[in-house]
Amino acid sequence: MCPTGSVLHSAAGAGKPNLRSAFDVLDVDRDGKISREDLRTSYGGFVGDDMIGTMMTVADSNEDGYVEFEDFEKVLDSSISRNSEEKRKNGALRGEMNVMEDVFKVIDKDGDGKVGVEDLKSYLSWAGLQVDDDDIKAMIKLGHGEENGGVTYQGFLQILSL
Repeated sequence: MCPTGSVLHSAAGAGKPNLRSAFDVLDVDRDGKISREDLRTSYGGFVGDDMIGTMMTVADSNEDGYVEFEDFEKVLDSSISRNSEEKRKNGALRGEMNVMEDVFKVIDKDGDGKVGVEDLKSYLSWAGLQVDDDDIKAMIKLGHGEENGGVTYQGFLQILSL
């Protein structure tokens, strides 16, 4: 459970993160599906239309122009599986970009490779989520980050999996 009281683990799979909170951040208009416009708004100009088109092509399994939660979950589960397999084979990731890395880069406003208190506060506020500084500091601590330095991408993933 997050310091904010949100449960991020799926009841179905022990240890498997529930990706609903990440989906909800990208579903800007809160209609239960991610559209190209949601992605444009979420990425705030950091990602071009070509990349957004690619994301939609990969994730929109029924080609209706939207990514439903089940599609989102399949893509991320697949990406996590591929990354885990590559880690086992090679000991490191091969620089493959995935959706969560993109989200991390958007939240990391100063581009220092860490998400700090101000980065999280700004993004969560923009997303319409009201959290206080103590909650944000607790999230960073749970991601094994330092209050004044923030969390790395791996720490960010750990926060989402709690």
